[in-house]
Amino acid sequence: MEKLTLFIEVHQLKDRGFKIAAIAKKLGISRNTVYKLLDMTFEEATDWVISMQSRSKKLDPYRDKILSWLKEDPDLSSAQVEDWLKEHYPHIVIGSSTVRGYVSEIRDIYHIPKVIRIRDHEAVEDLPMGQQVQVDWGEITVKKQDKTTVKLYFITFVLSHSRFKYVEWLDRPFTTRDTVRCHEKAFEYLGGIPEEIVYDQDHLITVSENAGDIILTSEFQAYKQERGFRIYLCRKADPQSKGRVENVVKYVKYNFAKNRVFPNLDAWNEKCLAWLSRTGNYNIHNTTKKRPVEVHALEKQHLKPVSSLLSFESNLVSSITRNVQKDNIIKYKSNRYSVPLGTYRPRGDNKVYLEIHDGELIIKADLQGEVIAKHKLCLGKGELIKNRQHTRDRSKGIQAYKETVIRQFDDQEKAQKFVNEVAESHPRYVRDQLQVIQSVINHFRPTIEKALAVCIEKQLWSANDLRDIALHYTRLNEEKTPSYQSSNDSKNDNPAAKATVVTRGMEYYTSVMGGVS
Repeated sequence: MEKLTLFIEVHQLKDRGFKIAAIAKKLGISRNTVYKLLDMTFEEATDWVISMQSRSKKLDPYRDKILSWLKEDPDLSSAQVEDWLKEHYPHIVIGSSTVRGYVSEIRDIYHIPKVIRIRDHEAVEDLPMGQQVQVDWGEITVKKQDKTTVKLYFITFVLSHSRFKYVEWLDRPFTTRDTVRCHEKAFEYLGGIPEEIVYDQDHLITVSENAGDIILTSEFQAYKQERGFRIYLCRKADPQSKGRVENVVKYVKYNFAKNRVFPNLDAWNEKCLAWLSRTGNYNIHNTTKKRPVEVHALEKQHLKPVSSLLSFESNLVSSITRNVQKDNIIKYKSNRYSVPLGTYRPRGDNKVYLEIHDGELIIKADLQGEVIAKHKLCLGKGELIKNRQHTRDRSKGIQAYKETVIRQFDDQEKAQKFVNEVAESHPRYVRDQLQVIQSVINHFRPTIEKALAVCIEKQLWSANDLRDIALHYTRLNEEKTPSYQSSNDSKNDNPAAKATVVTRGMEYYTSVMGGVS
């Protein structure tokens, strides 16, 4: 009957002067269907409907099985039904649209509506004046004056009570140092510092959140202590807990930036500040029904005064931070670039710094530190750019590799005990651990025996601990007897051995060794 009703509606709309495209749009059907129904007489349409009802369908043999699935799991999608059919009946050949139509028909006949799980939301009362600022980042591609496009990045701040906003733009991804600088400018613009700042779990400010224990990046931790505000991190996949700034991000994108021509970064930021004064902070807010600028005049009196603005301009560099992944790669502009094996530390700080020079990606352990890796920038997407020197040494088996490493120690009995314990403690990474031990032998041979003895005494079964202790003793020796390294030696340094040795302070190993010097 539904198809006969559709036939009648199509003819009625055609008689009222509707065009084919308008009929299709109004009834939610294709234009081909409209043409087909218009070519039919009422008798032909009736015969067609009767034939459709009596005609067997391709999925009829599986009807009971599909019905049982839908009754047991009403939220099952047609795509899942299609996959399950192919799993249970490997030789079935069926189209997705056929499954969708059949599943929809069964739901109608047996009254099995699809269960849609909707999260309950409730209105949140306005916070007291001066208590909270919400912060978020955004990005958008805009047109330039020469008709090309450029991708811009921005950070937004909004006072939760007054909805007073601040925005700043960059033509490259933000670094932690950029973020700190923008905080200072935002506090100046807002007229003070709030008690609490709300963020996403962004890599620019956080390393991780372990059961509520927030671990901040070193730069942002120092800044937080300097300014004395409290941090609240939103849970993952929970944008509602910072909905005010989420709305601001969309507002900035689609009211200010969309369809605007980008002249240069300074002019763009000036235009954005003018937009904030003219529109963003002046127009009446849809929820509060007040102008943010007028409410802010009262709220800024409740903000903590900024004693003196910190200056970061002299330290700014065009460096980008990334975290080393557990497969010893970093991600940059949709590509993956390798770093030396062993750079990733399971419980360490895996942040590295990227710099771009003459089409080359330079990866550093810290801003002024040793270069870990260099790669030619890849212009494509989804590529893995890998240096062969960053891979495992597979020229020998594990046991042969162990024996090769052990023979290089003076006390081979201790070396064998250490290597066996390391292999037992890291069964999935035995070759990686052996490679690090070999690197330590090559670069810290004068102190390797002493470091080995400490590791065995303190039961530190890790090649990384051996490396850090050997480096500690090497530095102590250098302090006692200054040494001058030749240029040839420095060229042969293995960057993998230096890339991550600073993840633990020397105080840790001094305490472990009972104050040995």
